[in-house]
Amino acid sequence: MLDVLIAGAGPAGAIAARALALSGARVLMVDRERFPRDKLCGDTLNPGAIRLLAEAGLTGGALATGLPIAGMRVTGPHASVVAPYRQHQHGVSLLRRDLDAWLVEQAVAAGARFESGLTAQSALTLESDGMPAVRGLILRDRSGAVTRMPASVTIAADGRRSAVARSVGLGSSPTAPRRWAYGGYFPLEAGESQTSGPVFGEMHVRSGWYAGVIRVPGDLVNVCVVVEHPEHGGVPLALMRHYLGRDPELRRRFGDQTPIGPLTVLGPLAVDMPNPGVPGLLLAGDAAGFIDPMTGDGLNLAMRGALLAADEATRVLESGDWTGAVERLKDRRMAAIGSKLRFNRWVRALTASPISVRTAGLAARIAPGLVRRLVVAAGDAA
Repeated sequence: MLDVLIAGAGPAGAIAARALALSGARVLMVDRERFPRDKLCGDTLNPGAIRLLAEAGLTGGALATGLPIAGMRVTGPHASVVAPYRQHQHGVSLLRRDLDAWLVEQAVAAGARFESGLTAQSALTLESDGMPAVRGLILRDRSGAVTRMPASVTIAADGRRSAVARSVGLGSSPTAPRRWAYGGYFPLEAGESQTSGPVFGEMHVRSGWYAGVIRVPGDLVNVCVVVEHPEHGGVPLALMRHYLGRDPELRRRFGDQTPIGPLTVLGPLAVDMPNPGVPGLLLAGDAAGFIDPMTGDGLNLAMRGALLAADEATRVLESGDWTGAVERLKDRRMAAIGSKLRFNRWVRALTASPISVRTAGLAARIAPGLVRRLVVAAGDAA
């Protein structure tokens, strides 16, 4: 029987699989997709994520093909603040298809097995000492055939709408705010303000919506619009043009541009997850909870949580005892990333109120240094 079965081969699943394989565990990671594959994301790793990868021995590779990010530019009503990261700190912009494929390769090189074309339908639940416990996954292949795959430890890293977590009653979407993301790539000439000098990520916050912009390799600009109330009949391009056209700068740069390739839609975004697992199952990455990606900290939080889950899985394998495992993981998550989760929730709540957005814009205009400090803290660039 497998030691560890991981649903999902994104950054969280791959980095957990690599850590467990390096510890000597027999690991199988499954995903419905073949890699490389495209993924709607901000395509950025902040300085904290770069440092986490370096500490895990992951340098070079896809990271070397990315563009260094020197900081963030945050705009709002009445304000625009450029916030550079501290000296010797930088982020990286790179396509998720390249990052994710590289991390899967690193997990396989460490000894983990990977099988694509397998969708995790639900947890495999069996009786253990008279109590239900997860003992693997129920998987479906591309032909529709269903397999029951047992494992001593199961890790769900299958994203914010985790089928595995929901199959055991974990996870819910908050009633408010409920946001949808619309994103795609535009030609670099559309973002002419970024064609020279260092790359800065951009976050344009407005009442009821915001837009993230970042230059990525391949002479492309990633543009993502996040809204609270989808309009325009659900047509992604019409919706993006509607919102981008409401802002003079964004209208000039992107309003009439044609995206390269199809646009992608995700929503509702946020998922609350009070507990990071049940006996036999640990949650990692976005499956353990997802907050609107305004701060650019999503990948950092996902991978940090995944390494904590991998560490707890190693402990369970060594002891053969699940007693207190979920509670320990919850406590360790709160100690390691709790303050950042609270900060992200505060930003989410702040931007849900038009009055708060306008007030924050005025405050940023009066005290831009406060915004700079927040950007540095959010990016782990202190």
